[in-house]
Amino acid sequence: MVKDKAGWIWGTGRRKSAVARVRLRDGSGKILINEREVEVFFTEDRDRSSVFAPLKVTQMNGKVDIFVNVAGGGFSGQAGATLLGIARALKKLNPDFDHVLRDNGFLTRDSREVERKKYGHKKARKRFQFSKR
Repeated sequence: MVKDKAGWIWGTGRRKSAVARVRLRDGSGKILINEREVEVFFTEDRDRSSVFAPLKVTQMNGKVDIFVNVAGGGFSGQAGATLLGIARALKKLNPDFDHVLRDNGFLTRDSREVERKKYGHKKARKRFQFSKR
């Protein structure tokens, strides 16, 4: 268990262009994302369930307080980044969780990023209409 001076365990999650900095400590189960409740910040059920997924698998739901600062990207990317950050912090809290988290795919970084736009094209892959004459 690696705690900082204030007693926090940190985990960083990234997904698409979103970055989530997660702080975790023993507590009553309070989860704040950008100083807002999870239900207020993530309005979609799939985003909310992805945030709670590593806690449910490790049976730590209601046992730790989690504070997340997330920036960049959209809601889906931010939810994925938060999931990875929470999973990494839980792994630091208890190394025995590694096997469970890895089997469920929570410790795998999704490396897909937006492809860059190419010069002379409308978008990354879209071309202008070809005309022979």
